[in-house]
Amino acid sequence: MPGNMIVVGMADLKATKSPGVLTTLGLGSCIGIALYDPVTKVAGLAHIMLPDSTAIHNNSNHAKFADTAIVKLISQMEMLGAMKRNLKAKIAGGAQMFAFNSTNDNLRVGDRNTEATKRILRECGIPLIASETGANFGRTVELYSEDGKFLIKAIGQQIRTL
Repeated sequence: MPGNMIVVGMADLKATKSPGVLTTLGLGSCIGIALYDPVTKVAGLAHIMLPDSTAIHNNSNHAKFADTAIVKLISQMEMLGAMKRNLKAKIAGGAQMFAFNSTNDNLRVGDRNTEATKRILRECGIPLIASETGANFGRTVELYSEDGKFLIKAIGQQIRTL
């Protein structure tokens, strides 16, 4: 890992200026939400676990939920000089890690996380310019603040750049 690598934990979010690199490990049904301002070279990454904070009683960790993490991440990025109107989004994760013979919506966490993330980005007016979601494997991502490159790594898969 480069010396300027900043690790974003599960249910966590961080922002950095160039030349920082943000990474998060083990995206299964979770979503890695990468926001980037190409003008100021400010990058932000959130590792969300669940789609909606209003469905949970103890929802004090804003980074855990799509609906609150994106808003908080935008705020952190603005404190570093990013302009909301410049932000672009890329996402990865949202896998269905286990096979279920059920139509129970609660078991579709990856799909629900993906849908909620896309909806919140639309509501915030941030274009989603690239995504790699779904399938049945975990991912590790890296977001480079110098150019907005979003690397996706998965066991048994080619490294992809979004």
